[in-house]
Amino acid sequence: GHRESVPDGEFIKGDLGDENLLQRIFKTYPIHTVMHFAAFSLVGESVQFPLKYFENNVSKTITLLKVMLEHGIKRFIFSSSASVYGEPEEIPITENCPVRPTSPYGASKLMVENILQECDRAYGLRYVSLRYFNAAGADESGTIGENHHPESHLIPLVLKAAKGEKENITIFGTDYSTDDGTCIRDYIHVTDLAQAHLLAMDALENGEPGGIYNLGNSYGYSVKEVIETAGKVTGRQILVVEGPRRPGDPAILVAASEKIKKELGWQPRFQDLETIVKTAWQWHRNSP
Repeated sequence: GHRESVPDGEFIKGDLGDENLLQRIFKTYPIHTVMHFAAFSLVGESVQFPLKYFENNVSKTITLLKVMLEHGIKRFIFSSSASVYGEPEEIPITENCPVRPTSPYGASKLMVENILQECDRAYGLRYVSLRYFNAAGADESGTIGENHHPESHLIPLVLKAAKGEKENITIFGTDYSTDDGTCIRDYIHVTDLAQAHLLAMDALENGEPGGIYNLGNSYGYSVKEVIETAGKVTGRQILVVEGPRRPGDPAILVAASEKIKKELGWQPRFQDLETIVKTAWQWHRNSP
């Protein structure tokens, strides 16, 4: 994360593993709901360094849960991931599909979901777990966008190549069982994702039981389609290099999002890839 991405509200820099800091925060502020976004999220890195991911994504979440429960806070919204499904048996993926993560990253998210279920049973914690598909785009104001170090998400990588900050874009795997041989993903605009969190918070505050929800647009686009769309939006040629598959990458991940629409009233505003890429390009074009 970046300090400049939090222009409003009070900002406290710290580590979820710092129990003393968490104690001070929960003693100082009248918190009623916790939204937990922080995690390591690189699939390939998680395969190489699984303990790093289990320590950060699981152990530190346990610390957070322990302290908030000590302070009587029993509403929790968790950033989970479609990676819990692994190689799905059916497309689109419903919340009832088997969960068989193919990477330690996905396994870490599933572990936390299991922990939340047990905390619900034992302590009365009410939670919503949002299984993100591919978050993308930028705030419509053009002031907040994706800025990872190193960058790992496809759309910003492609736009960096369009901007001339990268020589080319690598396609990892062109032999998948898809129409053009490249992976297919479901892209959800960050504004729609944020709105889902607010609806989840409202539902918990209104006494709803919570649960697990997919968070995606229910449309799938291949890597090649993303690159072509970025070229159309930017008006620039993007040089492509083909590389081998990355470990832990499923061929297709597309959400069935009927549950969150029906139960929480969520309706995405940004449903086509070109619009999502346009908002991202607006930010990247003007960013340093």
